Amino acid sequence: MLDALIDTLELFPRGLVYVGLAIIVIGIARVVQGIFTPYSVTDQLNTKSNLALAIAVTGYYLGTVIIILGALYQPFTLITDGSLGFSADFWKEVLQVFVTALVGVAILNVARIVVDKLILYKFSTSSEIVDDQNAGTGVVEFGVYIAVGLIVAASITGEGGGPLTSLVFLGLGMLVLVLFTLFYELTTSYDIHDEIERDNTAVGVALAANTIAIGMVAFKAVFGDFVGWTEGLVSFVTFAVIGFIVLLVVRFLFDLILHPKANVAHELAEERNLGFAFLEGAVVISASLILFFAI
Repeated sequence: MLDALIDTLELFPRGLVYVGLAIIVIGIARVVQGIFTPYSVTDQLNTKSNLALAIAVTGYYLGTVIIILGALYQPFTLITDGSLGFSADFWKEVLQVFVTALVGVAILNVARIVVDKLILYKFSTSSEIVDDQNAGTGVVEFGVYIAVGLIVAASITGEGGGPLTSLVFLGLGMLVLVLFTLFYELTTSYDIHDEIERDNTAVGVALAANTIAIGMVAFKAVFGDFVGWTEGLVSFVTFAVIGFIVLLVVRFLFDLILHPKANVAHELAEERNLGFAFLEGAVVISASLILFFAI
């Protein structure tokens, strides 16, 4: 037990290095976001108290942290080996984590713009968040940031492969995210864009939760060591299809079993019932978590 305590104390200072590194990356991520947005985030948050943007930015920082964790989750022996101290090799790996995280942050910003255009394609998300302070749109961006962060993190972890395999599976993960959100809209009895544009936060929350849920499914489909294109692609497609089916069935069961006396679509679209939105969100995210650990 004493040896274990000594090993832990030896690892502690190096763990703080990565904590400091994460703070630096988050600071850089804030600057990068300013470059990718046509408005002043600071002015919107400090001067105009824009809640919609605050929700979206919260998702951005959470997505950034998820990417940092993906960069840290590498087969590095130096991160866990307590006998090597602050060697040159250790700092080399710190630099590698730093660069990988920065690349991930850049991808997060670009991917968010692309996904926004494909998910909420009927209106300008920037206009809704900045000009109208539409919390529903802000919540959707929150979900998109987290989902994209999960997919980016999964694409940069694991052994085998290289930049090409990471890019391919990143693209596949993003494709799953977009296709599912389009599929989600097809399976609802109301127009998601119209409802969110009319400041229906409940519909935004439900969509954001489903986006995070499919992001977790995509994370599982992409995550892992690369052992070959055939096995990797078959595994990816299999898990993605299972995820689509499970999340659809779970939503149906939520309507049929958990709340048989209420029509969830009516509660979300007509009543704007945030309670039902959070309940649906909790159910689909829980289902994706169970799916993640069960398969």
